[in-house]
This record gives sequence, structure tokens and C-alpha cells, in this order.
Amino acid sequence: MQNNWKILITDYAWPSIEPERQVLAKIGAELIAAETGDEAELLTLAPTMDGILTCWQPVRAPVIAAAENCQIIGRCGIGLDNIDVEVATEHGIIVTNVPAYCIDEVSDHAMGLLLACARKISRFNRAVKEGTWDQNIGPSMRRIRGKTLGVIGFGRIARSIVPKAKAFGFTINICSPRTDPELIQEHGAQKVSFSELLKTSDFITIHAPLTSETQGMFGEAEFRAMKPTAYLINTARGGIVDTVALTTALRNAEIAGAGVDVLEAEPPEQNEELLTLENVVVTPHAAFISEESILDLEIAAATCVVEVLTGKLPESVVNPSVLEQSNLRANF
Repeated sequence: MQNNWKILITDYAWPSIEPERQVLAKIGAELIAAETGDEAELLTLAPTMDGILTCWQPVRAPVIAAAENCQIIGRCGIGLDNIDVEVATEHGIIVTNVPAYCIDEVSDHAMGLLLACARKISRFNRAVKEGTWDQNIGPSMRRIRGKTLGVIGFGRIARSIVPKAKAFGFTINICSPRTDPELIQEHGAQKVSFSELLKTSDFITIHAPLTSETQGMFGEAEFRAMKPTAYLINTARGGIVDTVALTTALRNAEIAGAGVDVLEAEPPEQNEELLTLENVVVTPHAAFISEESILDLEIAAATCVVEVLTGKLPESVVNPSVLEQSNLRANF
């Protein structure tokens, strides 16, 4: 068996990549960590790599073209917006992700942001620490039970949030155009159109990938269509929400508030107006994190690389059409 494979990891959001090293070492593969992960460095490293793992850093057409020996590009996560999947497919490269990790973490985080908004937890905490003991600061609070939660998307995370929200007494509406209404009903929710979801929801939580269809999905018109008492929760991708439009809607009380774990630009500029508003709770793209979920992610992403290099088909191939191409680089 070949024992001199080289795998590039462009970046990572955890303290150590030792779990990846251990998984890859089982087949004699060497893990090489980029120092900056910028495109110039990746272009230098890519030509000798048999596989690429990436967390946040973009792996675009120039890097893919330079990776002449690469059999697999593995996303250390779920979303694929930082990988040019079509270009990888054209070059015969398999692309994988890890779709089954951090389901509990992200759905828990979304509910946490929802509760922080609904119960003014962050605002109360900040006020008390600054010396203000006042239960009446900010807008009045309403009971959660009996309210309507609108969910964008119906993947694993969205499905996980349904029973958690129902436990708080929410009625659940789902906007997922390609999902069978009967499947949604089986989960105790109902399918609605996007316009109906905007109009009827007291809270909206986003659980969709960033694609050409969802880019800027929430803009000025959408915020105007929402209830002025409604809250937006986003633990998906920042690009789904127009930051300027959200800032305006919050500043002008077009909606009651927002809880966001993701932004269009990460990290945000220090003068980002959104961060100055009292009616928004912001966390630093941390919804996916727990010690358990990170370890699961590291092992699963590296295992996909091992499987491809050793002639086994991973479950999480996101471009299955590449398997039928004559230029497929993997040997199955």
C-alpha cells in the first residue's frame, strides 16, 4: 500500500489536529497544516497534495486546478460554500463533508439565542453588571407558549429543533420547498410558503445552506413582511441575511430583535453598527462547538480522506456525478 500520501489542511477552528493525524497515520499519510491558508500559500502547497481538508478557508478554482494529484477535498463541516464543488467535479475530484455532526449543538444554540432574545437575558445581564437593577428595561416580554416558530429548511438540524421547540409550546411552520408536506407533518409541523412564514411567525430560525437561491434571502422586503414583534435567529450562514437590511430593521423596530451566530463578514469590522444595537444577540460562529462535536468532526473528515485514498466510497460524497466520470482520480 502507498505510504507517502500528503494531505493539506488549510485551516481549523480547534486547538489541535492530532486526531486527524492519528486517523491519517493509519495509512501512512502525512498531514501538512498551512500557516496562513491564503490562496497564495495554497497554490504553492497544492501540487504535491493527494487530499485537501478545509474548515473556513476558500478552496477555489485556481487551487483546485493546481492540485494535480488531489483525489479528495474534504470539508470539515456541513456547508460547502467555501469550496468550488463544480470545479472539483470537472477535475475528477471527490468532495465530501460531515453532515451528521453538531446537530444537537446547533439546534441547542438556536434555541438558546431564541430564549436570550425572548427573555432579554443578555440585556438584563449587561444592565445588572453595569449597576442597573430594573426588570422593565427594553421592550415588554411575551409568553413563548402558543407562539409560532417558522423554520427555514428541513435538514438534520431543522428536524432536531422541532421537538425542542414543541417542548416550549411552539406551533411549528416549515418553509422547505423541496420537502414532502407529509414528511413535515410526520415531525409534528406543517409546510408553508416563504411569504406565509414571514407573515405568521413570532420567531424565525434559519437552517438552510448558503446557495445562489438563499444568498440575501432576508432583505428589506422580507423584514417589512415580518411581524414587528418577531425575532430572527440565524445559526446557518451570514450571507443568507443582508446585514445592512437587518441593522435597519432592528434600528427602526421593523422587527423586535435578532439572535445571530453568523455574519456576512467574519469577524465583523469593529465599527459594525449591528453590534451597537441593544435588540440583537451575537455569538462568534460558535454554535457547532462542543468537545464531543469537534472530535466527531475531526475523525469523520479525516476518515473520508482515508476511505477515498484506500479505494472505499465515503457516505458523504456531495458530488456523486463525479463517480461516473472517466477522469475520476480515485481508484475504486
